[in-house]
Amino acid sequence: MKRIVLTVSLLVTLVGVSIGQGCAVCTKAAAGMDDKSARGLNGGIIYLAFLPLVFMGTLGFIWWRYNRPPQAK
Repeated sequence: MKRIVLTVSLLVTLVGVSIGQGCAVCTKAAAGMDDKSARGLNGGIIYLAFLPLVFMGTLGFIWWRYNRPPQAK
């Protein structure tokens, strides 16, 4: 199980590095837009980032829940 989690984490990290240049392109594109279009672009970025962040947060919560030390009674 640890090997699978490590492999998935490594792959996610490497994919992020390979597509990181997109942020500079979005910044340059948003600089030339009007206010309404820039807000739409920002909303789209948040929309696309929502599902992966929820997925990672859920996995982190499950990991934390099952790996915390037992509480003394």
